[in-house]
Amino acid sequence: MIRILIVEDEKPISNLMRMSLSRAGYHCTCVYDGLAAADLLERESFDLILLDVMLPGVDGFELMGYIRPLEIPVIFITAKNAVSDRVKGLKMGAEDYLVKPFEIIELLARVEVVLRRYHKLGSVLEIGGLHIDLRSMQVFRDGQEIALTPKEYELLLLFAQNPGIALYRETIYQRVWDSEYLYTTRTVDLHVQRLRKKVGWQQILVAVPKVGYRLEVPRELSH
Repeated sequence: MIRILIVEDEKPISNLMRMSLSRAGYHCTCVYDGLAAADLLERESFDLILLDVMLPGVDGFELMGYIRPLEIPVIFITAKNAVSDRVKGLKMGAEDYLVKPFEIIELLARVEVVLRRYHKLGSVLEIGGLHIDLRSMQVFRDGQEIALTPKEYELLLLFAQNPGIALYRETIYQRVWDSEYLYTTRTVDLHVQRLRKKVGWQQILVAVPKVGYRLEVPRELSH
């Protein structure tokens, strides 16, 4: 299992990240200051670090100097107006940065991109009774391939990589169709209806009133 260290002194933000990443199948450990993070890194290994810049004791930039020789990828977490912090963090070797406040779907997407860059994610996703081959972009149920259009596959992958998270129609449309959402369109709803039937997710891909959709996967159907 992928292990992620969250170094964030604002406990509500830290808890939100831990909960969301845990739901997506990651093992998370939280610490709230730089010294605690350094002590933990002496004893344990991690696949990724989410590192806040402003920390008590040892700040994120100082800690980055300690992390760099360990060759663990880092995503910096910065304040909205701290452009200089983002630039400095990237120059110091961070793979990416998140700007507060951020949406959970953005957090998960950036984490996934960095882990793939470091070849830490597998090429197969098993969820909701489906076997999804990420390299060949093929989807199987009970050994039988399910034919999906490119948009249906992208939609499936979006839900599969964000289980338990309510996704707004606007977010779904922007991620899959890569354009601004029009509130008069029913494109998302129609594609979700077709996808449900094709992959057998009628019971677990549920509508969230006034929001969009959420994939509710029983533990025994998620790997």
